[in-house]
Amino acid sequence: MSESKVVLLDVDGTIVDYHTELPPSAAVAIKAARANGHRIYMCTGRSKAEIYPYLWDIGFDGYIGGNGAFVEDDGVTVVDRALAEDVCHRAVAWLVANDFGFYLEANSGLYGSDNLPERMAPVIGGPVAEAIERVKTKGFPHMIYGTTQGRPDVFKISFVLEEGVDLEQLAQEYAGEAKIGTWTLTGKGPEFGEFGQLGVDKGVAVRALGEHLGVSPDDMIAFGDSNADNELFATCGTTVAMGNGSDAIKAAATFVTDAVMDDGLYNAFVRLGLIEAG
Repeated sequence: MSESKVVLLDVDGTIVDYHTELPPSAAVAIKAARANGHRIYMCTGRSKAEIYPYLWDIGFDGYIGGNGAFVEDDGVTVVDRALAEDVCHRAVAWLVANDFGFYLEANSGLYGSDNLPERMAPVIGGPVAEAIERVKTKGFPHMIYGTTQGRPDVFKISFVLEEGVDLEQLAQEYAGEAKIGTWTLTGKGPEFGEFGQLGVDKGVAVRALGEHLGVSPDDMIAFGDSNADNELFATCGTTVAMGNGSDAIKAAATFVTDAVMDDGLYNAFVRLGLIEAG
């Protein structure tokens, strides 16, 4: 086995597929790598409220969430940054006024608008009634609906992109206050807009974790699948793109492994010497 490494794993599209299915080989790889002395961290856009028991049960040494707004190592909080409360309130007021489906992401919970399942249905695809039910029962089983105003503990705000929304104009309106971005649920392209925090990303969070651990990011290994992992890949010394990932993230990677459901994580762990092939 190689010397002990710090490994950072994106969740959606990396540990699980875009339908949130967990391949058994991924759990096997993570558990075996930790048994070999390597430190494994989730590094995701999700807040803690969206990390469900089946993920925690795999076993991790820590967690980076909210795209870098929160960092935890072995139960110790290293970073905890919330979106400015006045910015959050204004963003929610704009979303409500324009009838967007949205949700606030915090460790304390996910707080959504009542119309979120309906607005998400076209993203999910298929019969509308079935898509709405999937959002409620599988996509966000613990969502707290009825949100119409901001909160003081929000890491970021996600909203379903609607035709005609001008993200450039929105970015200008929130210049110096919030970072406007996009992300994908299906891997097919941007379907959600996002109010994020300035100066917060996965790369910044990894540097904070590295300082806490006394480990250089150059010695860390990062896994990802989308453009949301750009800063993470730019920060870490070894980077692995999933076979289901975007062309851009593949081009930025040290190497490309197989897709999530084709044992991509497990195969990469073997190639990196983190575990032995079983």
